[in-house]
Amino acid sequence: MNNPEHAHPAASLEDMIKTITKTFVIAHEQDSDEHLAQALVYNAGRLAWRMRENGVDTDCKTSVSDVVTDADRAAESFVAGALEALRPEDGVVGEEGANRASKSGRTWVIDPVDGTYNFTQGSDYWCSALALVEGKPAAPERVLFGAVHRPAMGYTWFGGPGIRTTRDGAPLKMLIDAPLNRISLATYIHPTRLANPDIHAAWLSVATKPATLRMLGAGSIDLASIADGSVGAWVQHSVADWDWLPGRALIEGVGGACIKVTAGGVEWSVAGNAQAVSEIADTLEALD
Repeated sequence: MNNPEHAHPAASLEDMIKTITKTFVIAHEQDSDEHLAQALVYNAGRLAWRMRENGVDTDCKTSVSDVVTDADRAAESFVAGALEALRPEDGVVGEEGANRASKSGRTWVIDPVDGTYNFTQGSDYWCSALALVEGKPAAPERVLFGAVHRPAMGYTWFGGPGIRTTRDGAPLKMLIDAPLNRISLATYIHPTRLANPDIHAAWLSVATKPATLRMLGAGSIDLASIADGSVGAWVQHSVADWDWLPGRALIEGVGGACIKVTAGGVEWSVAGNAQAVSEIADTLEALD
């Protein structure tokens, strides 16, 4: 991929993205879906990384911690543009507004920068992620695979229910059952939601059970880390499709469980080894 820093000084960001996308399309027009997915998240992540080095503009969406940058928009434009050229029959849904109806029955669900608040603060805990599904992303008939690239570490995770999950091409170990009190739990809850007594009670009922908690702010990395064994389980409410499906695919690719449970008036996404997920589900369901 061309380096944005080498773009002509008069070129606009839009023109730069068009040039990068065209170059990518030429280089990857013969790729399988699997290779294309990994190339897309790698290049989207590197693009965002380079843009951050040069400085990006940040806008708030729903709160001071729910933000979007020029890098998010540029990376999503790149991925959506590449898919339009290379997979024109497939649908696309992206966090920053990319939306193309599917003619094939398949949809690429993309999150160009997951962990944008971290990204804006100079943290390395962010990634680029995508999933390919059959059917509607909110309730897919089949999750084909997910791909997640974390630029700071150089890691790319890839896999799905029928594809053994790998990290940088190396197959990961299958998940084994373990109780929640023996593993770490990654989670996220916005401070304002802790003020809601029903949501707070539901979250607390689970958050007090694991060996330790992790709250780092990029769901796709959290879920990828469950797949590679560095995190035990995950729970979060009201999760967007692009924050759930890529990581769900990775976990299912190593025999893990991924479910949704309603409690406290919201829907919780739960992932991990089957025993821990069952324990979390039982805890949440006991509240209703």
